[in-house]
Amino acid sequence: MTDLSAMLPVILIVVLVTLVIAGSVIGLVRGRRKKIEYTGPRDANDPVITPTQPSALDGEPAPGAVDTLPAPAERAEAPGRDVLDESVTEAVPVETPAPVEGRLTRLRERLVKSNSILGKGLLALLASDRIDESVWDEVEETLLLADIGTEPSLALVDTLRDRVKVMGTRSPEEVRAMLREELVKLVDPALDRSLAVDRKSGKPAVVLVVGVNGVGKTTTVGKLARVLVAEDKDVLLGAADTFRAAAAQQLATWGARVGVPTVKSDVDGADPASVAFEAVQAGIEQEADVVMVDTAGRLQNKVGLMDELGKVKRVIEKLAEVDEVLLVLDATTGQNGLTQAKVFSEVVDITGIVLTKLDGTAKGGIVVAIQKQLGVPVKLVGLGEGPDDLAPFDPEAFVDAILA
Repeated sequence: MTDLSAMLPVILIVVLVTLVIAGSVIGLVRGRRKKIEYTGPRDANDPVITPTQPSALDGEPAPGAVDTLPAPAERAEAPGRDVLDESVTEAVPVETPAPVEGRLTRLRERLVKSNSILGKGLLALLASDRIDESVWDEVEETLLLADIGTEPSLALVDTLRDRVKVMGTRSPEEVRAMLREELVKLVDPALDRSLAVDRKSGKPAVVLVVGVNGVGKTTTVGKLARVLVAEDKDVLLGAADTFRAAAAQQLATWGARVGVPTVKSDVDGADPASVAFEAVQAGIEQEADVVMVDTAGRLQNKVGLMDELGKVKRVIEKLAEVDEVLLVLDATTGQNGLTQAKVFSEVVDITGIVLTKLDGTAKGGIVVAIQKQLGVPVKLVGLGEGPDDLAPFDPEAFVDAILA
């Protein structure tokens, strides 16, 4: 018993020393994990960014937020905290994006091939020697298969029926002109499809990109960055998709390809609102023209995730107005995209639609259905996997491609 009593102080000292060392190691590891990175330089005259920690809506620091950038001298002495992520910029050479005008021509050519079934089918039906109820049923079915939607399809059939009765002849030229006119009305060229990407009140335009899982949001942000760079815009990206593995690195790689920096956190599951806040603040201090924020994919029926998306937008608005909220939809999902669009618009006020994978056969009608349902224009379309396969949506060129 005496020996044990004599050894007790020694045991306590060893335990205390062990706990102190363990605590120090954990603190060092956590301190090294949290950082903010820019994966590409802007220009030599840009000021050093020292963003402050954002606060959550209740005024408390948001969990998992990115840390502030150290001063230049500190960065030189602290490996792994550099502003420039050389692993990305060295591996990905800077490219020159294709001009927007050339993209429209190329996309139209692809659309002609992919959607010819819709246009040719309608033209063949309406140019028949005899148009009875069975023909009109086929016209309606063709429109529905193209995802135009029930209400627009019925309205278009009624209009075409009346016009065909008035026409004395049905030459291919007359039928095509009539059908083009009605389809253009459905697509509605009067909608404002311009992107709000101009600086105002001394702050950059802020574009928030949202959508469900798997529609290609991160890829769309990267492609849109190329569109904006081609238009001589100074762009900064925010990687607020903090849940999908490698999403931030994927976005950073897209940005590096056109010399656009990305704000991201290296903390798994970091608070997306905090990353978005840091990105916008960096954009303000860097005097960028546009800050685009990529968000995590979320199912429209998950209330908690949708509420989180609303929080991201509100936190950004502490610094700057959100000028565009672009909803990315997969054209091949058809009418399910309408449900997604409706729920997202209730949470974050969608201002425009980006329609990807429009090269699916005869699915172009979803453009009409979405716009009719929400009153929100399709602003951009993607028809391929290439980096420059994204372009502004042109209603008349779209209809002409369908009927080609």
